[in-house]
Amino acid sequence: MTVLVDLDPTSAETLRTALSSDAVLLGSIDALHRHLEAHTSEDVVVLGPTVDLHTALGVAENQRLNRPSLGVILVRRRIDTSILADSLRAGVREVVEARDLPALGAAVRRTHELSRSLRRNSARGVDEGDGTPRGRVVTVFSAKGGCGKTTLATNLAAVLADGGRRQVCLLDLDLAFGDVAVALALFPVHTIADAIALGDDLDTEGVLGLLTPHSPGLTTLVAPVEPGTAAAIPAELITRILVILRESFDYVIVDTPPAFDDQVLAAFDASDIIVNLATLDIPAIKNLKLTLETLDLLNFPRERWQILLNRSDSKVGLTVGEVEKSLGATIAVQIPSSREVPAATNRGVPIVLDQPRHPVSMAIRRFAEEFVAVPATADAAVPAALRHDRRGLLARWGRGR
Repeated sequence: MTVLVDLDPTSAETLRTALSSDAVLLGSIDALHRHLEAHTSEDVVVLGPTVDLHTALGVAENQRLNRPSLGVILVRRRIDTSILADSLRAGVREVVEARDLPALGAAVRRTHELSRSLRRNSARGVDEGDGTPRGRVVTVFSAKGGCGKTTLATNLAAVLADGGRRQVCLLDLDLAFGDVAVALALFPVHTIADAIALGDDLDTEGVLGLLTPHSPGLTTLVAPVEPGTAAAIPAELITRILVILRESFDYVIVDTPPAFDDQVLAAFDASDIIVNLATLDIPAIKNLKLTLETLDLLNFPRERWQILLNRSDSKVGLTVGEVEKSLGATIAVQIPSSREVPAATNRGVPIVLDQPRHPVSMAIRRFAEEFVAVPATADAAVPAALRHDRRGLLARWGRGR
């Protein structure tokens, strides 16, 4: 149910037209507190434009601490960067202009879905080690662009979500040129860049408030849309986000840029599985070999590596056996070529959802079932003492390419 608080009856009735017919209309913050005490299952509170901003932010901050599953939506007649930043810090889920009633309705629907997800997560079993739920982090990487990382990441996430049977978050870590939102035909309200303003106050509520849902069980945290934002997102922030997502979802799939930067290394540190993707061409295989050597030098356990070969049936003069011999490693799964894959991407639908029985879909599903949806054989965290100096290794990487 949705609760709407506005001190002006006329304004309240206008806003109410964007909400469901069972929305509760209250005329004061005191009435809101009494209502929430009596109704512990409420999902969404909408604070209208006549509610004082300081008071509204106080309500949001209090509920974030005491009832994390309750989402607060703030309605303002004018929105600026200061209001947005203060709202994020206080734990407001979304900020909507008073005159944009369709946007208010959409925000309420998204917040209801997120609140239900939070309640499901709180009911999940806990890890015996530290008492917190722990999902699995899977990072998809290739040091060469154009190998199909985003296609694999989006389809792997959709397979694991399995129509809502599992809760999966897809994180777009290609901070400069991320395509997850485009590939899934999403129009996000927030991106990972919005986490910067939260700083040390970043918590579960703050991160989950930045997510964009796609389909049952599948949610995304998309890359920034503004150029130049990537430089302002430190690796420490990525680490914190991944810790929160791991505690909130069954699986976290990370799409990456073709670079060994600090943000990608932070994702590797948190990963249960590192999926190394390549295609049947000499530049891709050379870069894959350098990637495996670098992971070895960084002491990432080999049990956590998996190699996938995309477009494996391409007739380009190389065989899978030759590639495995060159790498000194086994390819886990081969994904065939198909024109249907880019066609599905252009429609904004993962091919595993569009054509579940397609050979590409079957190959990705097989990888998910055999190599991802099973217990890891090595600890997810890599102790810092086991890793060499990264600056020297990255310099070596640059010389080797």
